[in-house]
Amino acid sequence: MSSILSLLRRSLLDVVPRDHREAPAVLRRRQLVTAGFAVLGALVLGVSLRIEPGNGWFYPATVALAAVWVIGSFASGRLHLGWIGGGSGVVRPVLAPVLVGLLLAGLFVVGALVVRQVPYLGDRVAGVLGYTDEGSRTVLLLIAGLNGVAEELFFRGAVYAAVTRRPVLWTTLGYTAVTLATGNVMLALAAAVLGLVVGLERRASGGILAPVLTHVTWSAVMLLVLPPLF
Repeated sequence: MSSILSLLRRSLLDVVPRDHREAPAVLRRRQLVTAGFAVLGALVLGVSLRIEPGNGWFYPATVALAAVWVIGSFASGRLHLGWIGGGSGVVRPVLAPVLVGLLLAGLFVVGALVVRQVPYLGDRVAGVLGYTDEGSRTVLLLIAGLNGVAEELFFRGAVYAAVTRRPVLWTTLGYTAVTLATGNVMLALAAAVLGLVVGLERRASGGILAPVLTHVTWSAVMLLVLPPLF
């Protein structure tokens, strides 16, 4: 237990020293690019999750959304993978963020058992999971993974680097606000919790690798475990 707690502390709380400061002109350009792509992404997300399950446009819309986030992230400027403390030095965060993703998914599963007892909230979750009843589960997992990577590249990569004060707070709020474009309050709540966790990982490690691995792990478990519950 102590080793797990230590791993979580290094992943979420212990900040690895680094200097990622950018020149004012470079920072300003990043801020303008990320703002523009955030608006575009919100529009595409809202459209994609209003497409009825089984509609042939669902897959292209979700891939288009991932493309928006990826293009926006790399267009904004340099991204970093990040490091966390390990042993006598620093290491790339790999095992720790996967563990964080599994633990977070476990908390969501417990929460789902409570939420399904409340008709309104349960219906909101079931509305999102309705997309898992259509098409190949493997394809859905691949798309969910692709979007998880793309979202972290953008929000914990480009947007985080564009915010000069309280980046964990503002990227979490921004990610939640964009998700609200779906009109689903439960999806927005999930985005807020996930956004806070991966934001802390971004602050601790200084890069996008940990948030990406946590997000993808969490998404995979949600797709595999939640549908049978609803």
